[in-house]
Amino acid sequence: MPTLQEVAARSAEFDVVIVGAGPSGSACAYWLAQAGWSVCLIEKKTFPREKTCGDGLTPRSVHQIIEMGLEPEVAKHAHKYQGLRSFGFGASLEMRWPEHPIFPNYGYTITRFNLDGLVAERAVHHGATLLAGVEAVDLLDAVPPTTGALSGAAGVIVKDKDTGTTAEIRGRYLVVGDGQNSRMGRALGTTRNREWPMGMALRGYYTSDRHDEPWIDSHLDIRDTKGDVVPGYGWIFPLGDGRVNVGVGLLSTGGAWKGVNTTKLQEYFVAQTAEAWGLNDETCEGPPTGGRLPMGLAVGPRVGPNTLTIGDATGTVNPFNGEGIAYGYESGRLAAGALGEALASGDSSALNLYDERMEAAYGDYYKLARAFVRLISEPKILSVCVGAGLRIKPLMNELLAVMANLMSNDNRGPAEVGYRAMVRLAHAVPEEAFNLLLGNPLSPE
Repeated sequence: MPTLQEVAARSAEFDVVIVGAGPSGSACAYWLAQAGWSVCLIEKKTFPREKTCGDGLTPRSVHQIIEMGLEPEVAKHAHKYQGLRSFGFGASLEMRWPEHPIFPNYGYTITRFNLDGLVAERAVHHGATLLAGVEAVDLLDAVPPTTGALSGAAGVIVKDKDTGTTAEIRGRYLVVGDGQNSRMGRALGTTRNREWPMGMALRGYYTSDRHDEPWIDSHLDIRDTKGDVVPGYGWIFPLGDGRVNVGVGLLSTGGAWKGVNTTKLQEYFVAQTAEAWGLNDETCEGPPTGGRLPMGLAVGPRVGPNTLTIGDATGTVNPFNGEGIAYGYESGRLAAGALGEALASGDSSALNLYDERMEAAYGDYYKLARAFVRLISEPKILSVCVGAGLRIKPLMNELLAVMANLMSNDNRGPAEVGYRAMVRLAHAVPEEAFNLLLGNPLSPE
């Protein structure tokens, strides 16, 4: 891998500079590099590196892995699973991933420690320059943003975390994919819509004899020591390497979440599932880690005169299910497409295609997802829906396809027909009125 000094000395300007080598940044770098553009991918940590995540790849993520030619390599480090096993309010159900004309009918679990470096290496294999252990600390020659747009910048000022050396990395275009806290995104002018859902999650690793089961588990009711339901949901994802990923999540959709301590929530969930999975102090591999995740395209703007934001830096996590990896890959790929058109034509206005394609891909779906999570944030509504729904397998199988964004026009059952009807309603009325129609206006954080 070249040093910072070597890269700064040999390259006056890259076609694209990308900050952050997570799923979105590495995917963007891959698609640009394989098309022949010069790309510099900047990552403040060195691979392999730990990353807090549920470690689950749905069929939507696997499709992108396949498209990048990475599935054989990923499979060496991953555990293949066939679907979701859901628990809640006295009921449980096993649901296989649906057959689909594009997406596979299986997923993988793999730690981000093993996964992220593979995608970055794939980009390097196709010609991208990776600067690892190098942090972007400031924008280079930033220009003020126009209304509703990001700032422009000629690149970034970076710092080698080992040596303290600084340098300028210049690019015709700058892409920011540095995660949910996105320092560079904020410098360009991004803000989060605080009326839209924010996720909070915590996860830890345990050894377990059930580490190679063919299902990922979702628990829709977590109970405290008195047996009362507390806000949040839990998961257990077998990793196939002797361990399971055990975590909890919350959505900021109502006042109840404010007083919830996620560490305490994790303790309740571990206690609830301890006997079944062998979770205890001896099998625990360390304290849990977590963070907050903006969801449903809550962060914007996404486009500036020569700048784009992608992945968690623009809030691409799916509010329906908390999935972020697939949307990181996809947003990176959509950004690469728009950048390629801008570079080929010499017309930077082509960057607006990214915004248009993001809205076309996710706008309606995420609008409905935001409304849905507001609705189920009411415990009474959740208990009725889950308790009844988990006893109707055909409906739940269809709902799984909707919530995982794996719908197919070939086979529309009641759940998908209902989704399409709600999309039409969402088109017909403003978002505020749509929320009120559902009877559950959002409580501010």
